[in-house]
Amino acid sequence: MTLADGYTELAPGKIASVVTYLEMRGHPNLARVEVPPGISVRRVATPDLGWYRDLYRAVGEEWLWFSRLRMSDEELAAILHDPNMELYALASHGQDKGLLELDCRHKPDIEIASFGLTADLVGQGAGRYLMARALEAAWIHSPQRVWLHTCTLDSAPALSFYFKAGFVAYKRAIEVSDDPRLLGEIPKSAAKHVPLIGP
Repeated sequence: MTLADGYTELAPGKIASVVTYLEMRGHPNLARVEVPPGISVRRVATPDLGWYRDLYRAVGEEWLWFSRLRMSDEELAAILHDPNMELYALASHGQDKGLLELDCRHKPDIEIASFGLTADLVGQGAGRYLMARALEAAWIHSPQRVWLHTCTLDSAPALSFYFKAGFVAYKRAIEVSDDPRLLGEIPKSAAKHVPLIGP
């Protein structure tokens, strides 16, 4: 579907974002990234759904991450417990504060399906370290490409962060969805950068 040029009015209760898709088609020349003090990354083989949802909220609530919150336990477990999904948690001084998911179900492409940190770790080098670990883990599989997407609901530096990591933009889309704050999935106080417009 092609949208006409100009403005498209949204119904009350809806939110929209511009989604940018990015890819990396060649093995990156990974420079050594020092481990920030107190930071560790571990793979979580069969994540507990409650633990996962808590971390997903802690990382993504401010950016209106909602897709996994709308899944039933069965739907979520089918994804997270699939042997071709790799989930990693970043901890700061023993407390989980970062999330990385590699979706290897559609090889030779590998998607970085989730990537993020809690706000208190942003700007301290933990993101660069987590991305280095993500690319290292992804390219072990010799993919044709590694890809991800971000959107205008995300933090302002996100896109430039991915460019610096070596990703190149290749497509845009518009995503329209129900505002998760109005559905009670995320507190109404979240995402102050996105005005709340109810029905």
